[in-house]
Amino acid sequence: MLNDFDKSMLSLALAQAEMAYCKGEVPVGAVIVNNYNVPVSFGYNRTITDKDPTAHAEIIAIRILANKLSNYRLNGMSMYVTLEPCVMCMGAIFNSRLSKVIYGAKDFKTGSCGGVLDITTIKKINHHTTVFDGSLLIDCSQIMKNFFYDLRRKKKINHK
Repeated sequence: MLNDFDKSMLSLALAQAEMAYCKGEVPVGAVIVNNYNVPVSFGYNRTITDKDPTAHAEIIAIRILANKLSNYRLNGMSMYVTLEPCVMCMGAIFNSRLSKVIYGAKDFKTGSCGGVLDITTIKKINHHTTVFDGSLLIDCSQIMKNFFYDLRRKKKINHK
């Protein structure tokens, strides 16, 4: 069951998403906590900034922590992310052996934990991660709505 700690970690992930928003990136943020529930890595979308289609918030947080630990295995750690992970990010989550993922908003376009498909139910995949939909805990969808509303408004203004 999700609790106040989970809400606070989703709030930290949301702060990362706000940094992405300020840089013109799709506002997704992620936080990884260790086995002692201490936040140890942060990430936000940087695909435009880095000119890298793999620079999603989840991947950034995993890369930072794996480099810090000199180990790609993040056994027993958990990730909090503002948006349901895509297939690429879930692949990285599986391969890094994160034990748990809690996300704050469903993604009905690219989500791979039930939004579009659910790869967490495929038992043939070697590693598994427990996934929780935390969208009832904290509203992470509003920042996405605001971002795309602002983007459409700017395009409309520029086309006049």
